Amino acid sequence: MLKYAIKRFLLIIPIILGVTVIVFTIINIIPGDPAQRILGVGASEEQIRELNHRLGYDRPFIERLFNYVRDIVTRFDFGSSYQNGDSVVYKIRLNFPYTLKLTVLQVIAYAVIGVTLGVLSAVKQYSALDNVVRVVSVSLAAFPGFWVYMIAILLFSLKLGWLPSSGVESWKGYVLPVACSAILASAGLQRLTRTTMLESIRQDFVRTARAKGCAEGTVIWRHAFLNAMLPVLNQVGISFGMMLGGTVIAETVFAMPGLGSVIVNAIQSKDVPVVMGCSIFLAVIFCVIVVLLDLASAAVDPRVKAKFVKQ
Repeated sequence: MLKYAIKRFLLIIPIILGVTVIVFTIINIIPGDPAQRILGVGASEEQIRELNHRLGYDRPFIERLFNYVRDIVTRFDFGSSYQNGDSVVYKIRLNFPYTLKLTVLQVIAYAVIGVTLGVLSAVKQYSALDNVVRVVSVSLAAFPGFWVYMIAILLFSLKLGWLPSSGVESWKGYVLPVACSAILASAGLQRLTRTTMLESIRQDFVRTARAKGCAEGTVIWRHAFLNAMLPVLNQVGISFGMMLGGTVIAETVFAMPGLGSVIVNAIQSKDVPVVMGCSIFLAVIFCVIVVLLDLASAAVDPRVKAKFVKQ
């Protein structure tokens, strides 16, 4: 088990290296250069060349990529922002708490909505409730997130005035982005929970529990539900990692502080160190979450642990 855990954590290194190369390539092939974005259209060619030289952007692509990776490996230096000179690590430390808080709230709401509806849909299979939940979940999966965010702002902020349309000055600022994201994302979790619950309900141990006279609530929640939760918990964990990066849309639409809005602003200004640092940071978190989920699955399910030991 320990050997497998070490192998999985070491596998993160080439993955992060690949992410670094891909993101660095994409941000560098975007038209324009940092100096032109910073100085504006009124800057002379000489000023642009001088600033690009000072930023090191006039060097060959391979050299800049090699130097960037070398600085991270040898000095853990992710560079400084082209815009204001702030350290990338400082920007991450300043903005990540907002992204983490938003993501945690989204995942909690997403799990509660998806699991609850999935269990009810499985228990009431082919009923009116089951049909409605399935139709709604499929419909929600087809809605683009930014469109739902805009409709929610128009309805609850501008028309009704119940909730703020931007900022996080109070808890109300989190209501719309959390509710919209959780409702949209819960569609997939609801279908997964329904499927696993239906498989669990049909198992022999559930029929045995009913034959022994256990209450229906006990059969569903203490026997069938617990047995069906392993794939659901894995999906929730993976969704947590994906939502960390996916908050970029919510943070942009609702003008919230966080890594998502930082990345969007950095891309617009072609602030390469900020884009790279934030992207690598989120990629590392996602990889670590996936490895921890694998290890947690092995600790909970002996069948999974047996496969890990063989590896």
